[in-house]
Amino acid sequence: MQIGKAGPATTSISTATPDTITVRGRDLTSDLMGSVSFTEYFFLLTTGRAPSEDQRYFLDLLLVSIAEHGLVPTNQVARMTYAADTDFLQGAVAAGLLGCGKVILGTTEVAGAFLQEAAARITAEGITMADIVTEAREAGRRLPGFGHPIHKPVDPRAQRILSLAEERGVAGTYCSLARQTEAAVANVWPRPLPMNVSFAIPAVLLDLEFPASVLKAIPILARTASLLAHLAEEADTPIGFTLAHHAESGITFKPQED
Repeated sequence: MQIGKAGPATTSISTATPDTITVRGRDLTSDLMGSVSFTEYFFLLTTGRAPSEDQRYFLDLLLVSIAEHGLVPTNQVARMTYAADTDFLQGAVAAGLLGCGKVILGTTEVAGAFLQEAAARITAEGITMADIVTEAREAGRRLPGFGHPIHKPVDPRAQRILSLAEERGVAGTYCSLARQTEAAVANVWPRPLPMNVSFAIPAVLLDLEFPASVLKAIPILARTASLLAHLAEEADTPIGFTLAHHAESGITFKPQED
């Protein structure tokens, strides 16, 4: 019994024969290898088309912006998993990626959906981004991509991304909405709430016509590189069990009351 809606049994990404590999209509060995960067290749794989110079530039920039941020939970769990079995590199990477939820990294996708919904409402209802932010504040809702435990009063990564988008003339509807949201939050929220990198990333990507369906892929791809770096360091300078020890010693056991 088939579960779920049936779709056409096709793929447009790649195929292989004994002597050729075709990726998005291009021969892997003669057209792509040695001719495109990995960033360009990723764009081709996910969209089916070669990136423009601006799309390549900003995809590179965004991958760099979110790849590494110290001993965040995703890196900690990967290092602890690797410490338990150094032959299980792929499992340690997977363990880190499983932590890419709505709090860590996944906010990019949620923020992108917020921007798209806001743009649609502004057009359909004749309201402003300030109205939407005020509505969220009064309803007690959190704004995805705003606030950061370390970067205050601004997240320098977000400001750099939007500034470059404006300088290079690619800032459009969504970058404008990001700036409007930032201004509205500053006026409406009772405490400083900086726009973080996870709000700037989808704003630029949507303006560059990057598919919304793969917004979350950007931080996941970027963080994979970071995880591999941490695991390479873990092999030479193990701290996985130290992290586990500090986690255990930092928590006080409280017996359950009857």
